[in-house]
Amino acid sequence: MALLLNQPLKLLCFRRKPVLVRSSPLLSNDGLSSSLLQTPPCFIVSAKRCGRLAKEGKLVILNPYEDECTSLDKKVPMALLYDNELVTIGSSHGWIATLSQDDGLLRLQDDLNPVASDTNPKRIPLPPLVTLPHCQTQIVTNVSLSASSPEDEDCVVAVKFLGPQLSFCRPAQSNSEWINIRIENPCFYSSRVMYSKKDNMFCIPGSGGHLIGTWDLRTHKHNLQSLQFQNLPKLTKTKQKLLDSCCKSEHLVESPAGETFLVKWYKKSSSKIIKGIAQMKTQALMVFKLDEQGNAVYTQDIGDLCIFLSKSEPFCVLASSFPGLCPNNVILFDCDEGGFFDLDDSTIITDVMPTSFKSNYLMPPQKLD
Repeated sequence: MALLLNQPLKLLCFRRKPVLVRSSPLLSNDGLSSSLLQTPPCFIVSAKRCGRLAKEGKLVILNPYEDECTSLDKKVPMALLYDNELVTIGSSHGWIATLSQDDGLLRLQDDLNPVASDTNPKRIPLPPLVTLPHCQTQIVTNVSLSASSPEDEDCVVAVKFLGPQLSFCRPAQSNSEWINIRIENPCFYSSRVMYSKKDNMFCIPGSGGHLIGTWDLRTHKHNLQSLQFQNLPKLTKTKQKLLDSCCKSEHLVESPAGETFLVKWYKKSSSKIIKGIAQMKTQALMVFKLDEQGNAVYTQDIGDLCIFLSKSEPFCVLASSFPGLCPNNVILFDCDEGGFFDLDDSTIITDVMPTSFKSNYLMPPQKLD
């Protein structure tokens, strides 16, 4: 707990008072990393409408170690945050993926990237979706990019749909089309896909985390790896019963040095009801460090790292690169709640997400030109 007491309250969204907003022309110098080469990770909070009927608003963000939101001069389409006709379905490398209800097309947009241009936003349409037999392409689990920009010639976009279908395309190619894969094993139907920069392939954890599937688009080969869990903590019967009653999700994340972690996120419905819906609350997190032999070693020490979980593709940063960010922590940001988990003593601090937060995305650090 000492890590938490050495700084102001980490996440404003857990305060029992209205969210404060300060203005900024862009990201001020004190909001940049120590190297001044990249922005800090941030929450996408909302947008302040420029006028009563305006279709644009000023982007509002929150850095995880600051105590108030920042309203940028950058303008974003209000439809990205407030229009049900344009559904945001995921985020990777600062690109928001949207699914239009009008034409059914997937698009990648940089509108919510704090450092991207608002006078010349990039909105890249992906090829028309092809639905495999006995699959669906209306509900998306998540989106993952193999590079920082879909405009890179070699960038591959992976879209995981709820159910058996996993699809890939290269948006920068003139004749781009989808490569569609039907996954036979049901344990992957609700899983999220991620790209491993170290291994140069897409990975997907099976339900329960006992299997990891990989797809190498260079060789067009896929592989299944079984994990052997080690150093598991001893749980009381009460704790085990609680975890067994939770909804569980598995998330793969890669550190800047190429270490791979599997995070198991346990959530359970709470007594808080909002608009007739019981809110989910985090009960536990378990982090495992993976190696090439398939060992998954439980750990409470990830060193100087901080892991970020949200509706975006999970990412991991060095805490020392961003003054004020606590190491050995997992930052959580979901539609029901936000908070953080201190791995050292398993402290969980979360709260119901304020209604002022209109997005569930965490933006990873962005390089500055």
